[in-house]
Amino acid sequence: MTGSRSFEELVAEAEAVSVEGWDFSWLAGRATEERPSWGYQRVMGERLARASAALDIQTGGGEVLAGVAELPPLTVATESWAPNIAKATALLHPRGAVVVADADEPPLPFGDAAFDLVTSRHPVTVWWSEIARVLRPGGTYFSQQVGPASVFELVEYFLGPQPADVRRARHPDDARRAAEEAGLEVVDLRAESLRTEFYDIGAVVYFLRKVVWMVPGFTVAAHRERLRELDELIRSEGPFVAHTTRFLIEARKGGA
Repeated sequence: MTGSRSFEELVAEAEAVSVEGWDFSWLAGRATEERPSWGYQRVMGERLARASAALDIQTGGGEVLAGVAELPPLTVATESWAPNIAKATALLHPRGAVVVADADEPPLPFGDAAFDLVTSRHPVTVWWSEIARVLRPGGTYFSQQVGPASVFELVEYFLGPQPADVRRARHPDDARRAAEEAGLEVVDLRAESLRTEFYDIGAVVYFLRKVVWMVPGFTVAAHRERLRELDELIRSEGPFVAHTTRFLIEARKGGA
């Protein structure tokens, strides 16, 4: 909460903290986000427990995969950002999982039909043809993804109104179409809009530093006046409210 701390104090603290990995615990008490009703990590864990060979794409710091109770005998994770690779390795190697440094561009560094389960939480880009290639016949892709216009109340506060095509990007209908074009059958597709609240300006700064694609090139120096205005708004009117969009997609490769 903002409390009696000044704008400068809150911003300086949020600028100094590390944003490595995909752990948002620093925001505890400073921001809240509703979670999707399907419980991605729990359901992913159920699928992993039944798999023999699994791939987690764009694993981040490995936090989601490491939090699963039982991993398959063969578990591989890919990640492109060096600090995340180090963190994921530290978390996942003790669990017997291998972390592979990968540029997040085709091709995936694996042979055809290598995995019976491919997972990914919040991938930046989905290379559907590569996912289909590395899946065994009968294998499944299971993913939670960021939907269209997610947290755009905050994005548009800094960038102004966005064009319709930008607001529609990452639509689940487009994911369905791309999966089917790659030869996969979509067996589950669900979407939800989730309330998100920022209780102080430090939470906003931290979030925009960590989720770098929201306001590309974000720096405090470049947005100081707009940040100051938002700080005053939060102090006078309460939390800044935005809406996160998420969708769950499960797609299966035929031929089993």
